[in-house]
Amino acid sequence: SATQAWRQPGSAFKPFIYSGLIEQGAWAGTLVSDQPFEQGDWTPRNYDGQYEEALTLREALARSKNMVTIRVAQALGPQRARAWAARFGLEEDKQPLNLTIALGTGSVTPLQMAQAYAAFANEGQLPTGWLIQRVQDAQGEVIWKADPPKPRPAVSARNAFMTSQLLAAVAREGTAARASAMLGRWDLYGKTGTTNDAVDAWFCGFQATRAGAVWIGYPQPKSLGERESGGGLALPVWAANMAVA
Repeated sequence: SATQAWRQPGSAFKPFIYSGLIEQGAWAGTLVSDQPFEQGDWTPRNYDGQYEEALTLREALARSKNMVTIRVAQALGPQRARAWAARFGLEEDKQPLNLTIALGTGSVTPLQMAQAYAAFANEGQLPTGWLIQRVQDAQGEVIWKADPPKPRPAVSARNAFMTSQLLAAVAREGTAARASAMLGRWDLYGKTGTTNDAVDAWFCGFQATRAGAVWIGYPQPKSLGERESGGGLALPVWAANMAVA
């Protein structure tokens, strides 16, 4: 399922939207309205049901505020937002060409998300996953050895650094603070993701040398439970893996 499960990323997609605005000149302290948003019969809500006058990008991502992210996507335009996400290896035609892209309503695989987040950790260079390192025979002789694919540029090192600073805030005081507490360290970066009705639960994150994405859901999409979330389900799995890694 890591390579073939096409699922909605939910809020785990938001960093790519913020990265797109940073490329246009925004920074962690840029203020964006958090007031309710309506477009036709689409009336999205903030997960916590609270709305504020305006929030900085840092606060908005840390608290996973939908209204701010929708306005960021609006400023970029859905076409530019889609194209920017594609730089991270997320398939452009699998992301919606409307403002719901802000809330991660497109399709991604867990492997794609792990690689995409790794670009933030890797100075903007997108690594390519490879599954088989070498093949040995019964005597331990190496029959075949992989030639690891070279990373390709996704975004500038500056953009990767600035977006990572937002993800650090998520892991320190935001929806992923539990990861820092569980691992007892402050050099973590990441983002939770929960789709409508908690059908998909995500946590994607990294530290200096390791990146990983955890997705939890049913093979046939259905709710994991009304109180479930990426922070409650996927984050502890990620932390347990990272503790060993």
